[in-house]
Amino acid sequence: MKRLIAFALSIALIFGLSAFGTSAADEKPFYLVLGDSIAYGSGISNSREACYGKIVADTNGYEYANHAIPGHTTTNLINRLQEEGVIADVKKADIISISIGGNNFLLGNLFGLMFDSIVLDKHDAFDRIADGFYKDFCKIVDTINSYNKDAVILMQTLYNPQSGYLREPYQQGADRLNAAINRYNSEHPGEIVIIDVGSALGDDMNNYADDEIHPSAKGNEIIAELIIDKLYEIELGTGTTPVISAQGKDINISSAFTAPLKIMGVIFNALSVIYTFVLSM
Repeated sequence: MKRLIAFALSIALIFGLSAFGTSAADEKPFYLVLGDSIAYGSGISNSREACYGKIVADTNGYEYANHAIPGHTTTNLINRLQEEGVIADVKKADIISISIGGNNFLLGNLFGLMFDSIVLDKHDAFDRIADGFYKDFCKIVDTINSYNKDAVILMQTLYNPQSGYLREPYQQGADRLNAAINRYNSEHPGEIVIIDVGSALGDDMNNYADDEIHPSAKGNEIIAELIIDKLYEIELGTGTTPVISAQGKDINISSAFTAPLKIMGVIFNALSVIYTFVLSM
């Protein structure tokens, strides 16, 4: 893989120059996190100290920066990659973690998507969003490569934090986004390393915050472990035992926050029963 080879050569060069001084040999790999509220750590109240990016950095002794912003879509990330501070960190990054895409669905007329999926069993809109995600993701990786073609890019799959009637429409979105990520990986071998967060978090609700959107403290630790294991596997990490400098504190959200969406799921399910009955007449 081109980035791994380049990184290994850079490490060899650092050690080769150690005879001339120790400053280069002491330089830490730079780990950069980009993306949305998942990458930001919105499921925990002390995200700066305990999000998965911080755990990964502390475990491996990396220099670390997190430029993720809650609510960001792929379009937002493309624009973010034009900001001077972000560009500077991309240029010096050795490893870049990305979590992006979930808001493409969540902010793309969620109720309409739910109605189409639950009531009508139609998913054309899901397909259009996934197609747009794929085009944007290609541009994101191309932009990163234009600044720094040697950085290892870790791309996370999307998980499904819902249960009950909402789980199916969320899964429709997650499946399509993950298929797009896998498509990119197959069409551009060696350009990204996939971190399968979706499979690791699964349907265990303890892995998700009270808002039923973001990873909990436990979920952040699981994501961190996935990344740490992968970095160790590709010889960019120092070990596989996570270093947790600060225990994550789960956010405390009232059930009233999630109730409206759950009620809508029940209503849509009832409509689907009626709709199926009418079609059968």
